Amino acid sequence: MNIELRTIPGCPHGASAGELFARALKLEGLDAAALAVREIFADDDATALGFHGSPTFTIDGKDLFPVDAEPAVTCRVYPTSAGLAGQPELEALRGAIRAALGVSPGKEA
Repeated sequence: MNIELRTIPGCPHGASAGELFARALKLEGLDAAALAVREIFADDDATALGFHGSPTFTIDGKDLFPVDAEPAVTCRVYPTSAGLAGQPELEALRGAIRAALGVSPGKEA
């Protein structure tokens, strides 16, 4: 399994998104040490990877929060209970991880 956080250089949410992803993985029973971080520098790379902004959370190359926006080297926002934010809430990320793994809600990964 390829678990990757994709960011752009200088992303203000890069470090906290990495911590959030590692925590969510651990809570889902996955090895947080498997988490890799990849910086995206160019629009060509964004297009090739289907990267829609920083931070992007992926498992096996699939964006855990798919969007219809054009790929770009840019910042990204996520809907949260407090409005749009630079990263998702922990429970939303955990749910996205479960969905990517095909695990039903309420069941352990």
